[in-house]
Amino acid sequence: MTETAASRAKHTDVAAPVPFRKALWVWTRIALLSFGGPAGQIAVMHRILVEEQRWIGESRFLHALNYCMLLPGPEAQQLATYIGWLMHRTKGGLAAGLLFILPGLVSILALSFVYALYGKTGIVSAVFFGLKTAVLAIVLQAVVRIGSRALKSRGLVAIAISAFLAIFVLDVPFPLIVLAAAFIGYVSNRAGVSLVPSPARTAASSNSSDTDATSLLGEQVPAHAQPNLSWSLRVSGVMLLLWLGPVVALAATLGPDNVFSQIGIFFSKMAVVTFGGAYAALAYVAQEGVSTYGWLQPGEMLDGLGMAETTPGPLIMVVQFVGFLGALREPGGLPTLLAATLGALLTTWVTFVPCFLWIFLGAPFIERLRNNTALSAAMTAVTAAVVGVILNLAVWFALHTLFGTVRSVPFAFGTFDIPVPETARPAAWLLTLAALIAIFRFKLGMLPVLAACSLAGAALYAIAGVTG
Repeated sequence: MTETAASRAKHTDVAAPVPFRKALWVWTRIALLSFGGPAGQIAVMHRILVEEQRWIGESRFLHALNYCMLLPGPEAQQLATYIGWLMHRTKGGLAAGLLFILPGLVSILALSFVYALYGKTGIVSAVFFGLKTAVLAIVLQAVVRIGSRALKSRGLVAIAISAFLAIFVLDVPFPLIVLAAAFIGYVSNRAGVSLVPSPARTAASSNSSDTDATSLLGEQVPAHAQPNLSWSLRVSGVMLLLWLGPVVALAATLGPDNVFSQIGIFFSKMAVVTFGGAYAALAYVAQEGVSTYGWLQPGEMLDGLGMAETTPGPLIMVVQFVGFLGALREPGGLPTLLAATLGALLTTWVTFVPCFLWIFLGAPFIERLRNNTALSAAMTAVTAAVVGVILNLAVWFALHTLFGTVRSVPFAFGTFDIPVPETARPAAWLLTLAALIAIFRFKLGMLPVLAACSLAGAALYAIAGVTG
């Protein structure tokens, strides 16, 4: 027995691949525990897969995560798909990715029905009012957390500020901001300019005892994970057909102006351009779903984000609520709740099918990307721009949560929103301040803050009739 094999035998209790049925249970457990956005979800996966089950080692986990961070879409769900594929081939990737989505899909769909039927009643409206203030505080926390980690140079700070001004003042589309940031990062690296430093590789300096050698998979790449262009093209072709086939069929039969065609086209586009995590994607969805398509109001976007924050699964699942409301208000002759359900399912479909495509197409070739410093620099610049985009989201949420009326002020190059001071909502200011103190001063978790603000909203309604 070699040293590596002996080490594996010593440090693991399994001598054979994980049975698929056991893997299904583990992925279900991860899905049910995946609250709180990608950071919390990735932490849950690391604890269960690396520390408890020892399926893979620390280095391989981080390498897979780095790859998923390069992709558009929800990195936590893609990471689950990647590791599932690594363990049990295509069926493992499909099972892990689908199970990661399922609890959130069911939960938010149920909450969407409650919202549509009872959302305008006093007590329900008051609960969502309290939820909005907590969500605003959580988004502000995300700006601080991501900014402190990503903005490591003056050049990156300049990119973040430029991105904020571009989207908030000039209404520059989010995809153009991402492309411009990537271009700046890539060109600066190729030119030898230190505007965007390459990120340090944490895996190389890790002191974790959960090494690849002691994991079930070991250090070698499984046979099915070797680069295979023929397999990648075949499975990607199937995924591409599943993704775009319904969109093309809807546009051809119903016309491009039908709400279902618009949902399919818009969220397919979102799936391609939303780098940088859920909050960055939500800034883009809010910009288009509210201003361009009129599917929902700013306050309703906050309600949907509150649903996503309090249910398991990817935070980006809030887009399902956007599709639900869009189809609810333009049912096109269908019963309204049926149309809304179809809109929600269509949104989820075109948002997440591309995630499987990115993994199955690219995962076998990730070693070729591992030491590409120019690509790393481009993505570092994108992350900096995402900080500015999330700040825009926080400001947008704040304006529509803390004030009753917001007006647009035109100027030479565009417009920007300002609040009407007379419409300030004292209760919203109070609850938001309390949520910020709870998060930043007392380090309370997300779920306790959400629960406390929701209960406070209900209490304000019971005592003073406050609903917003």
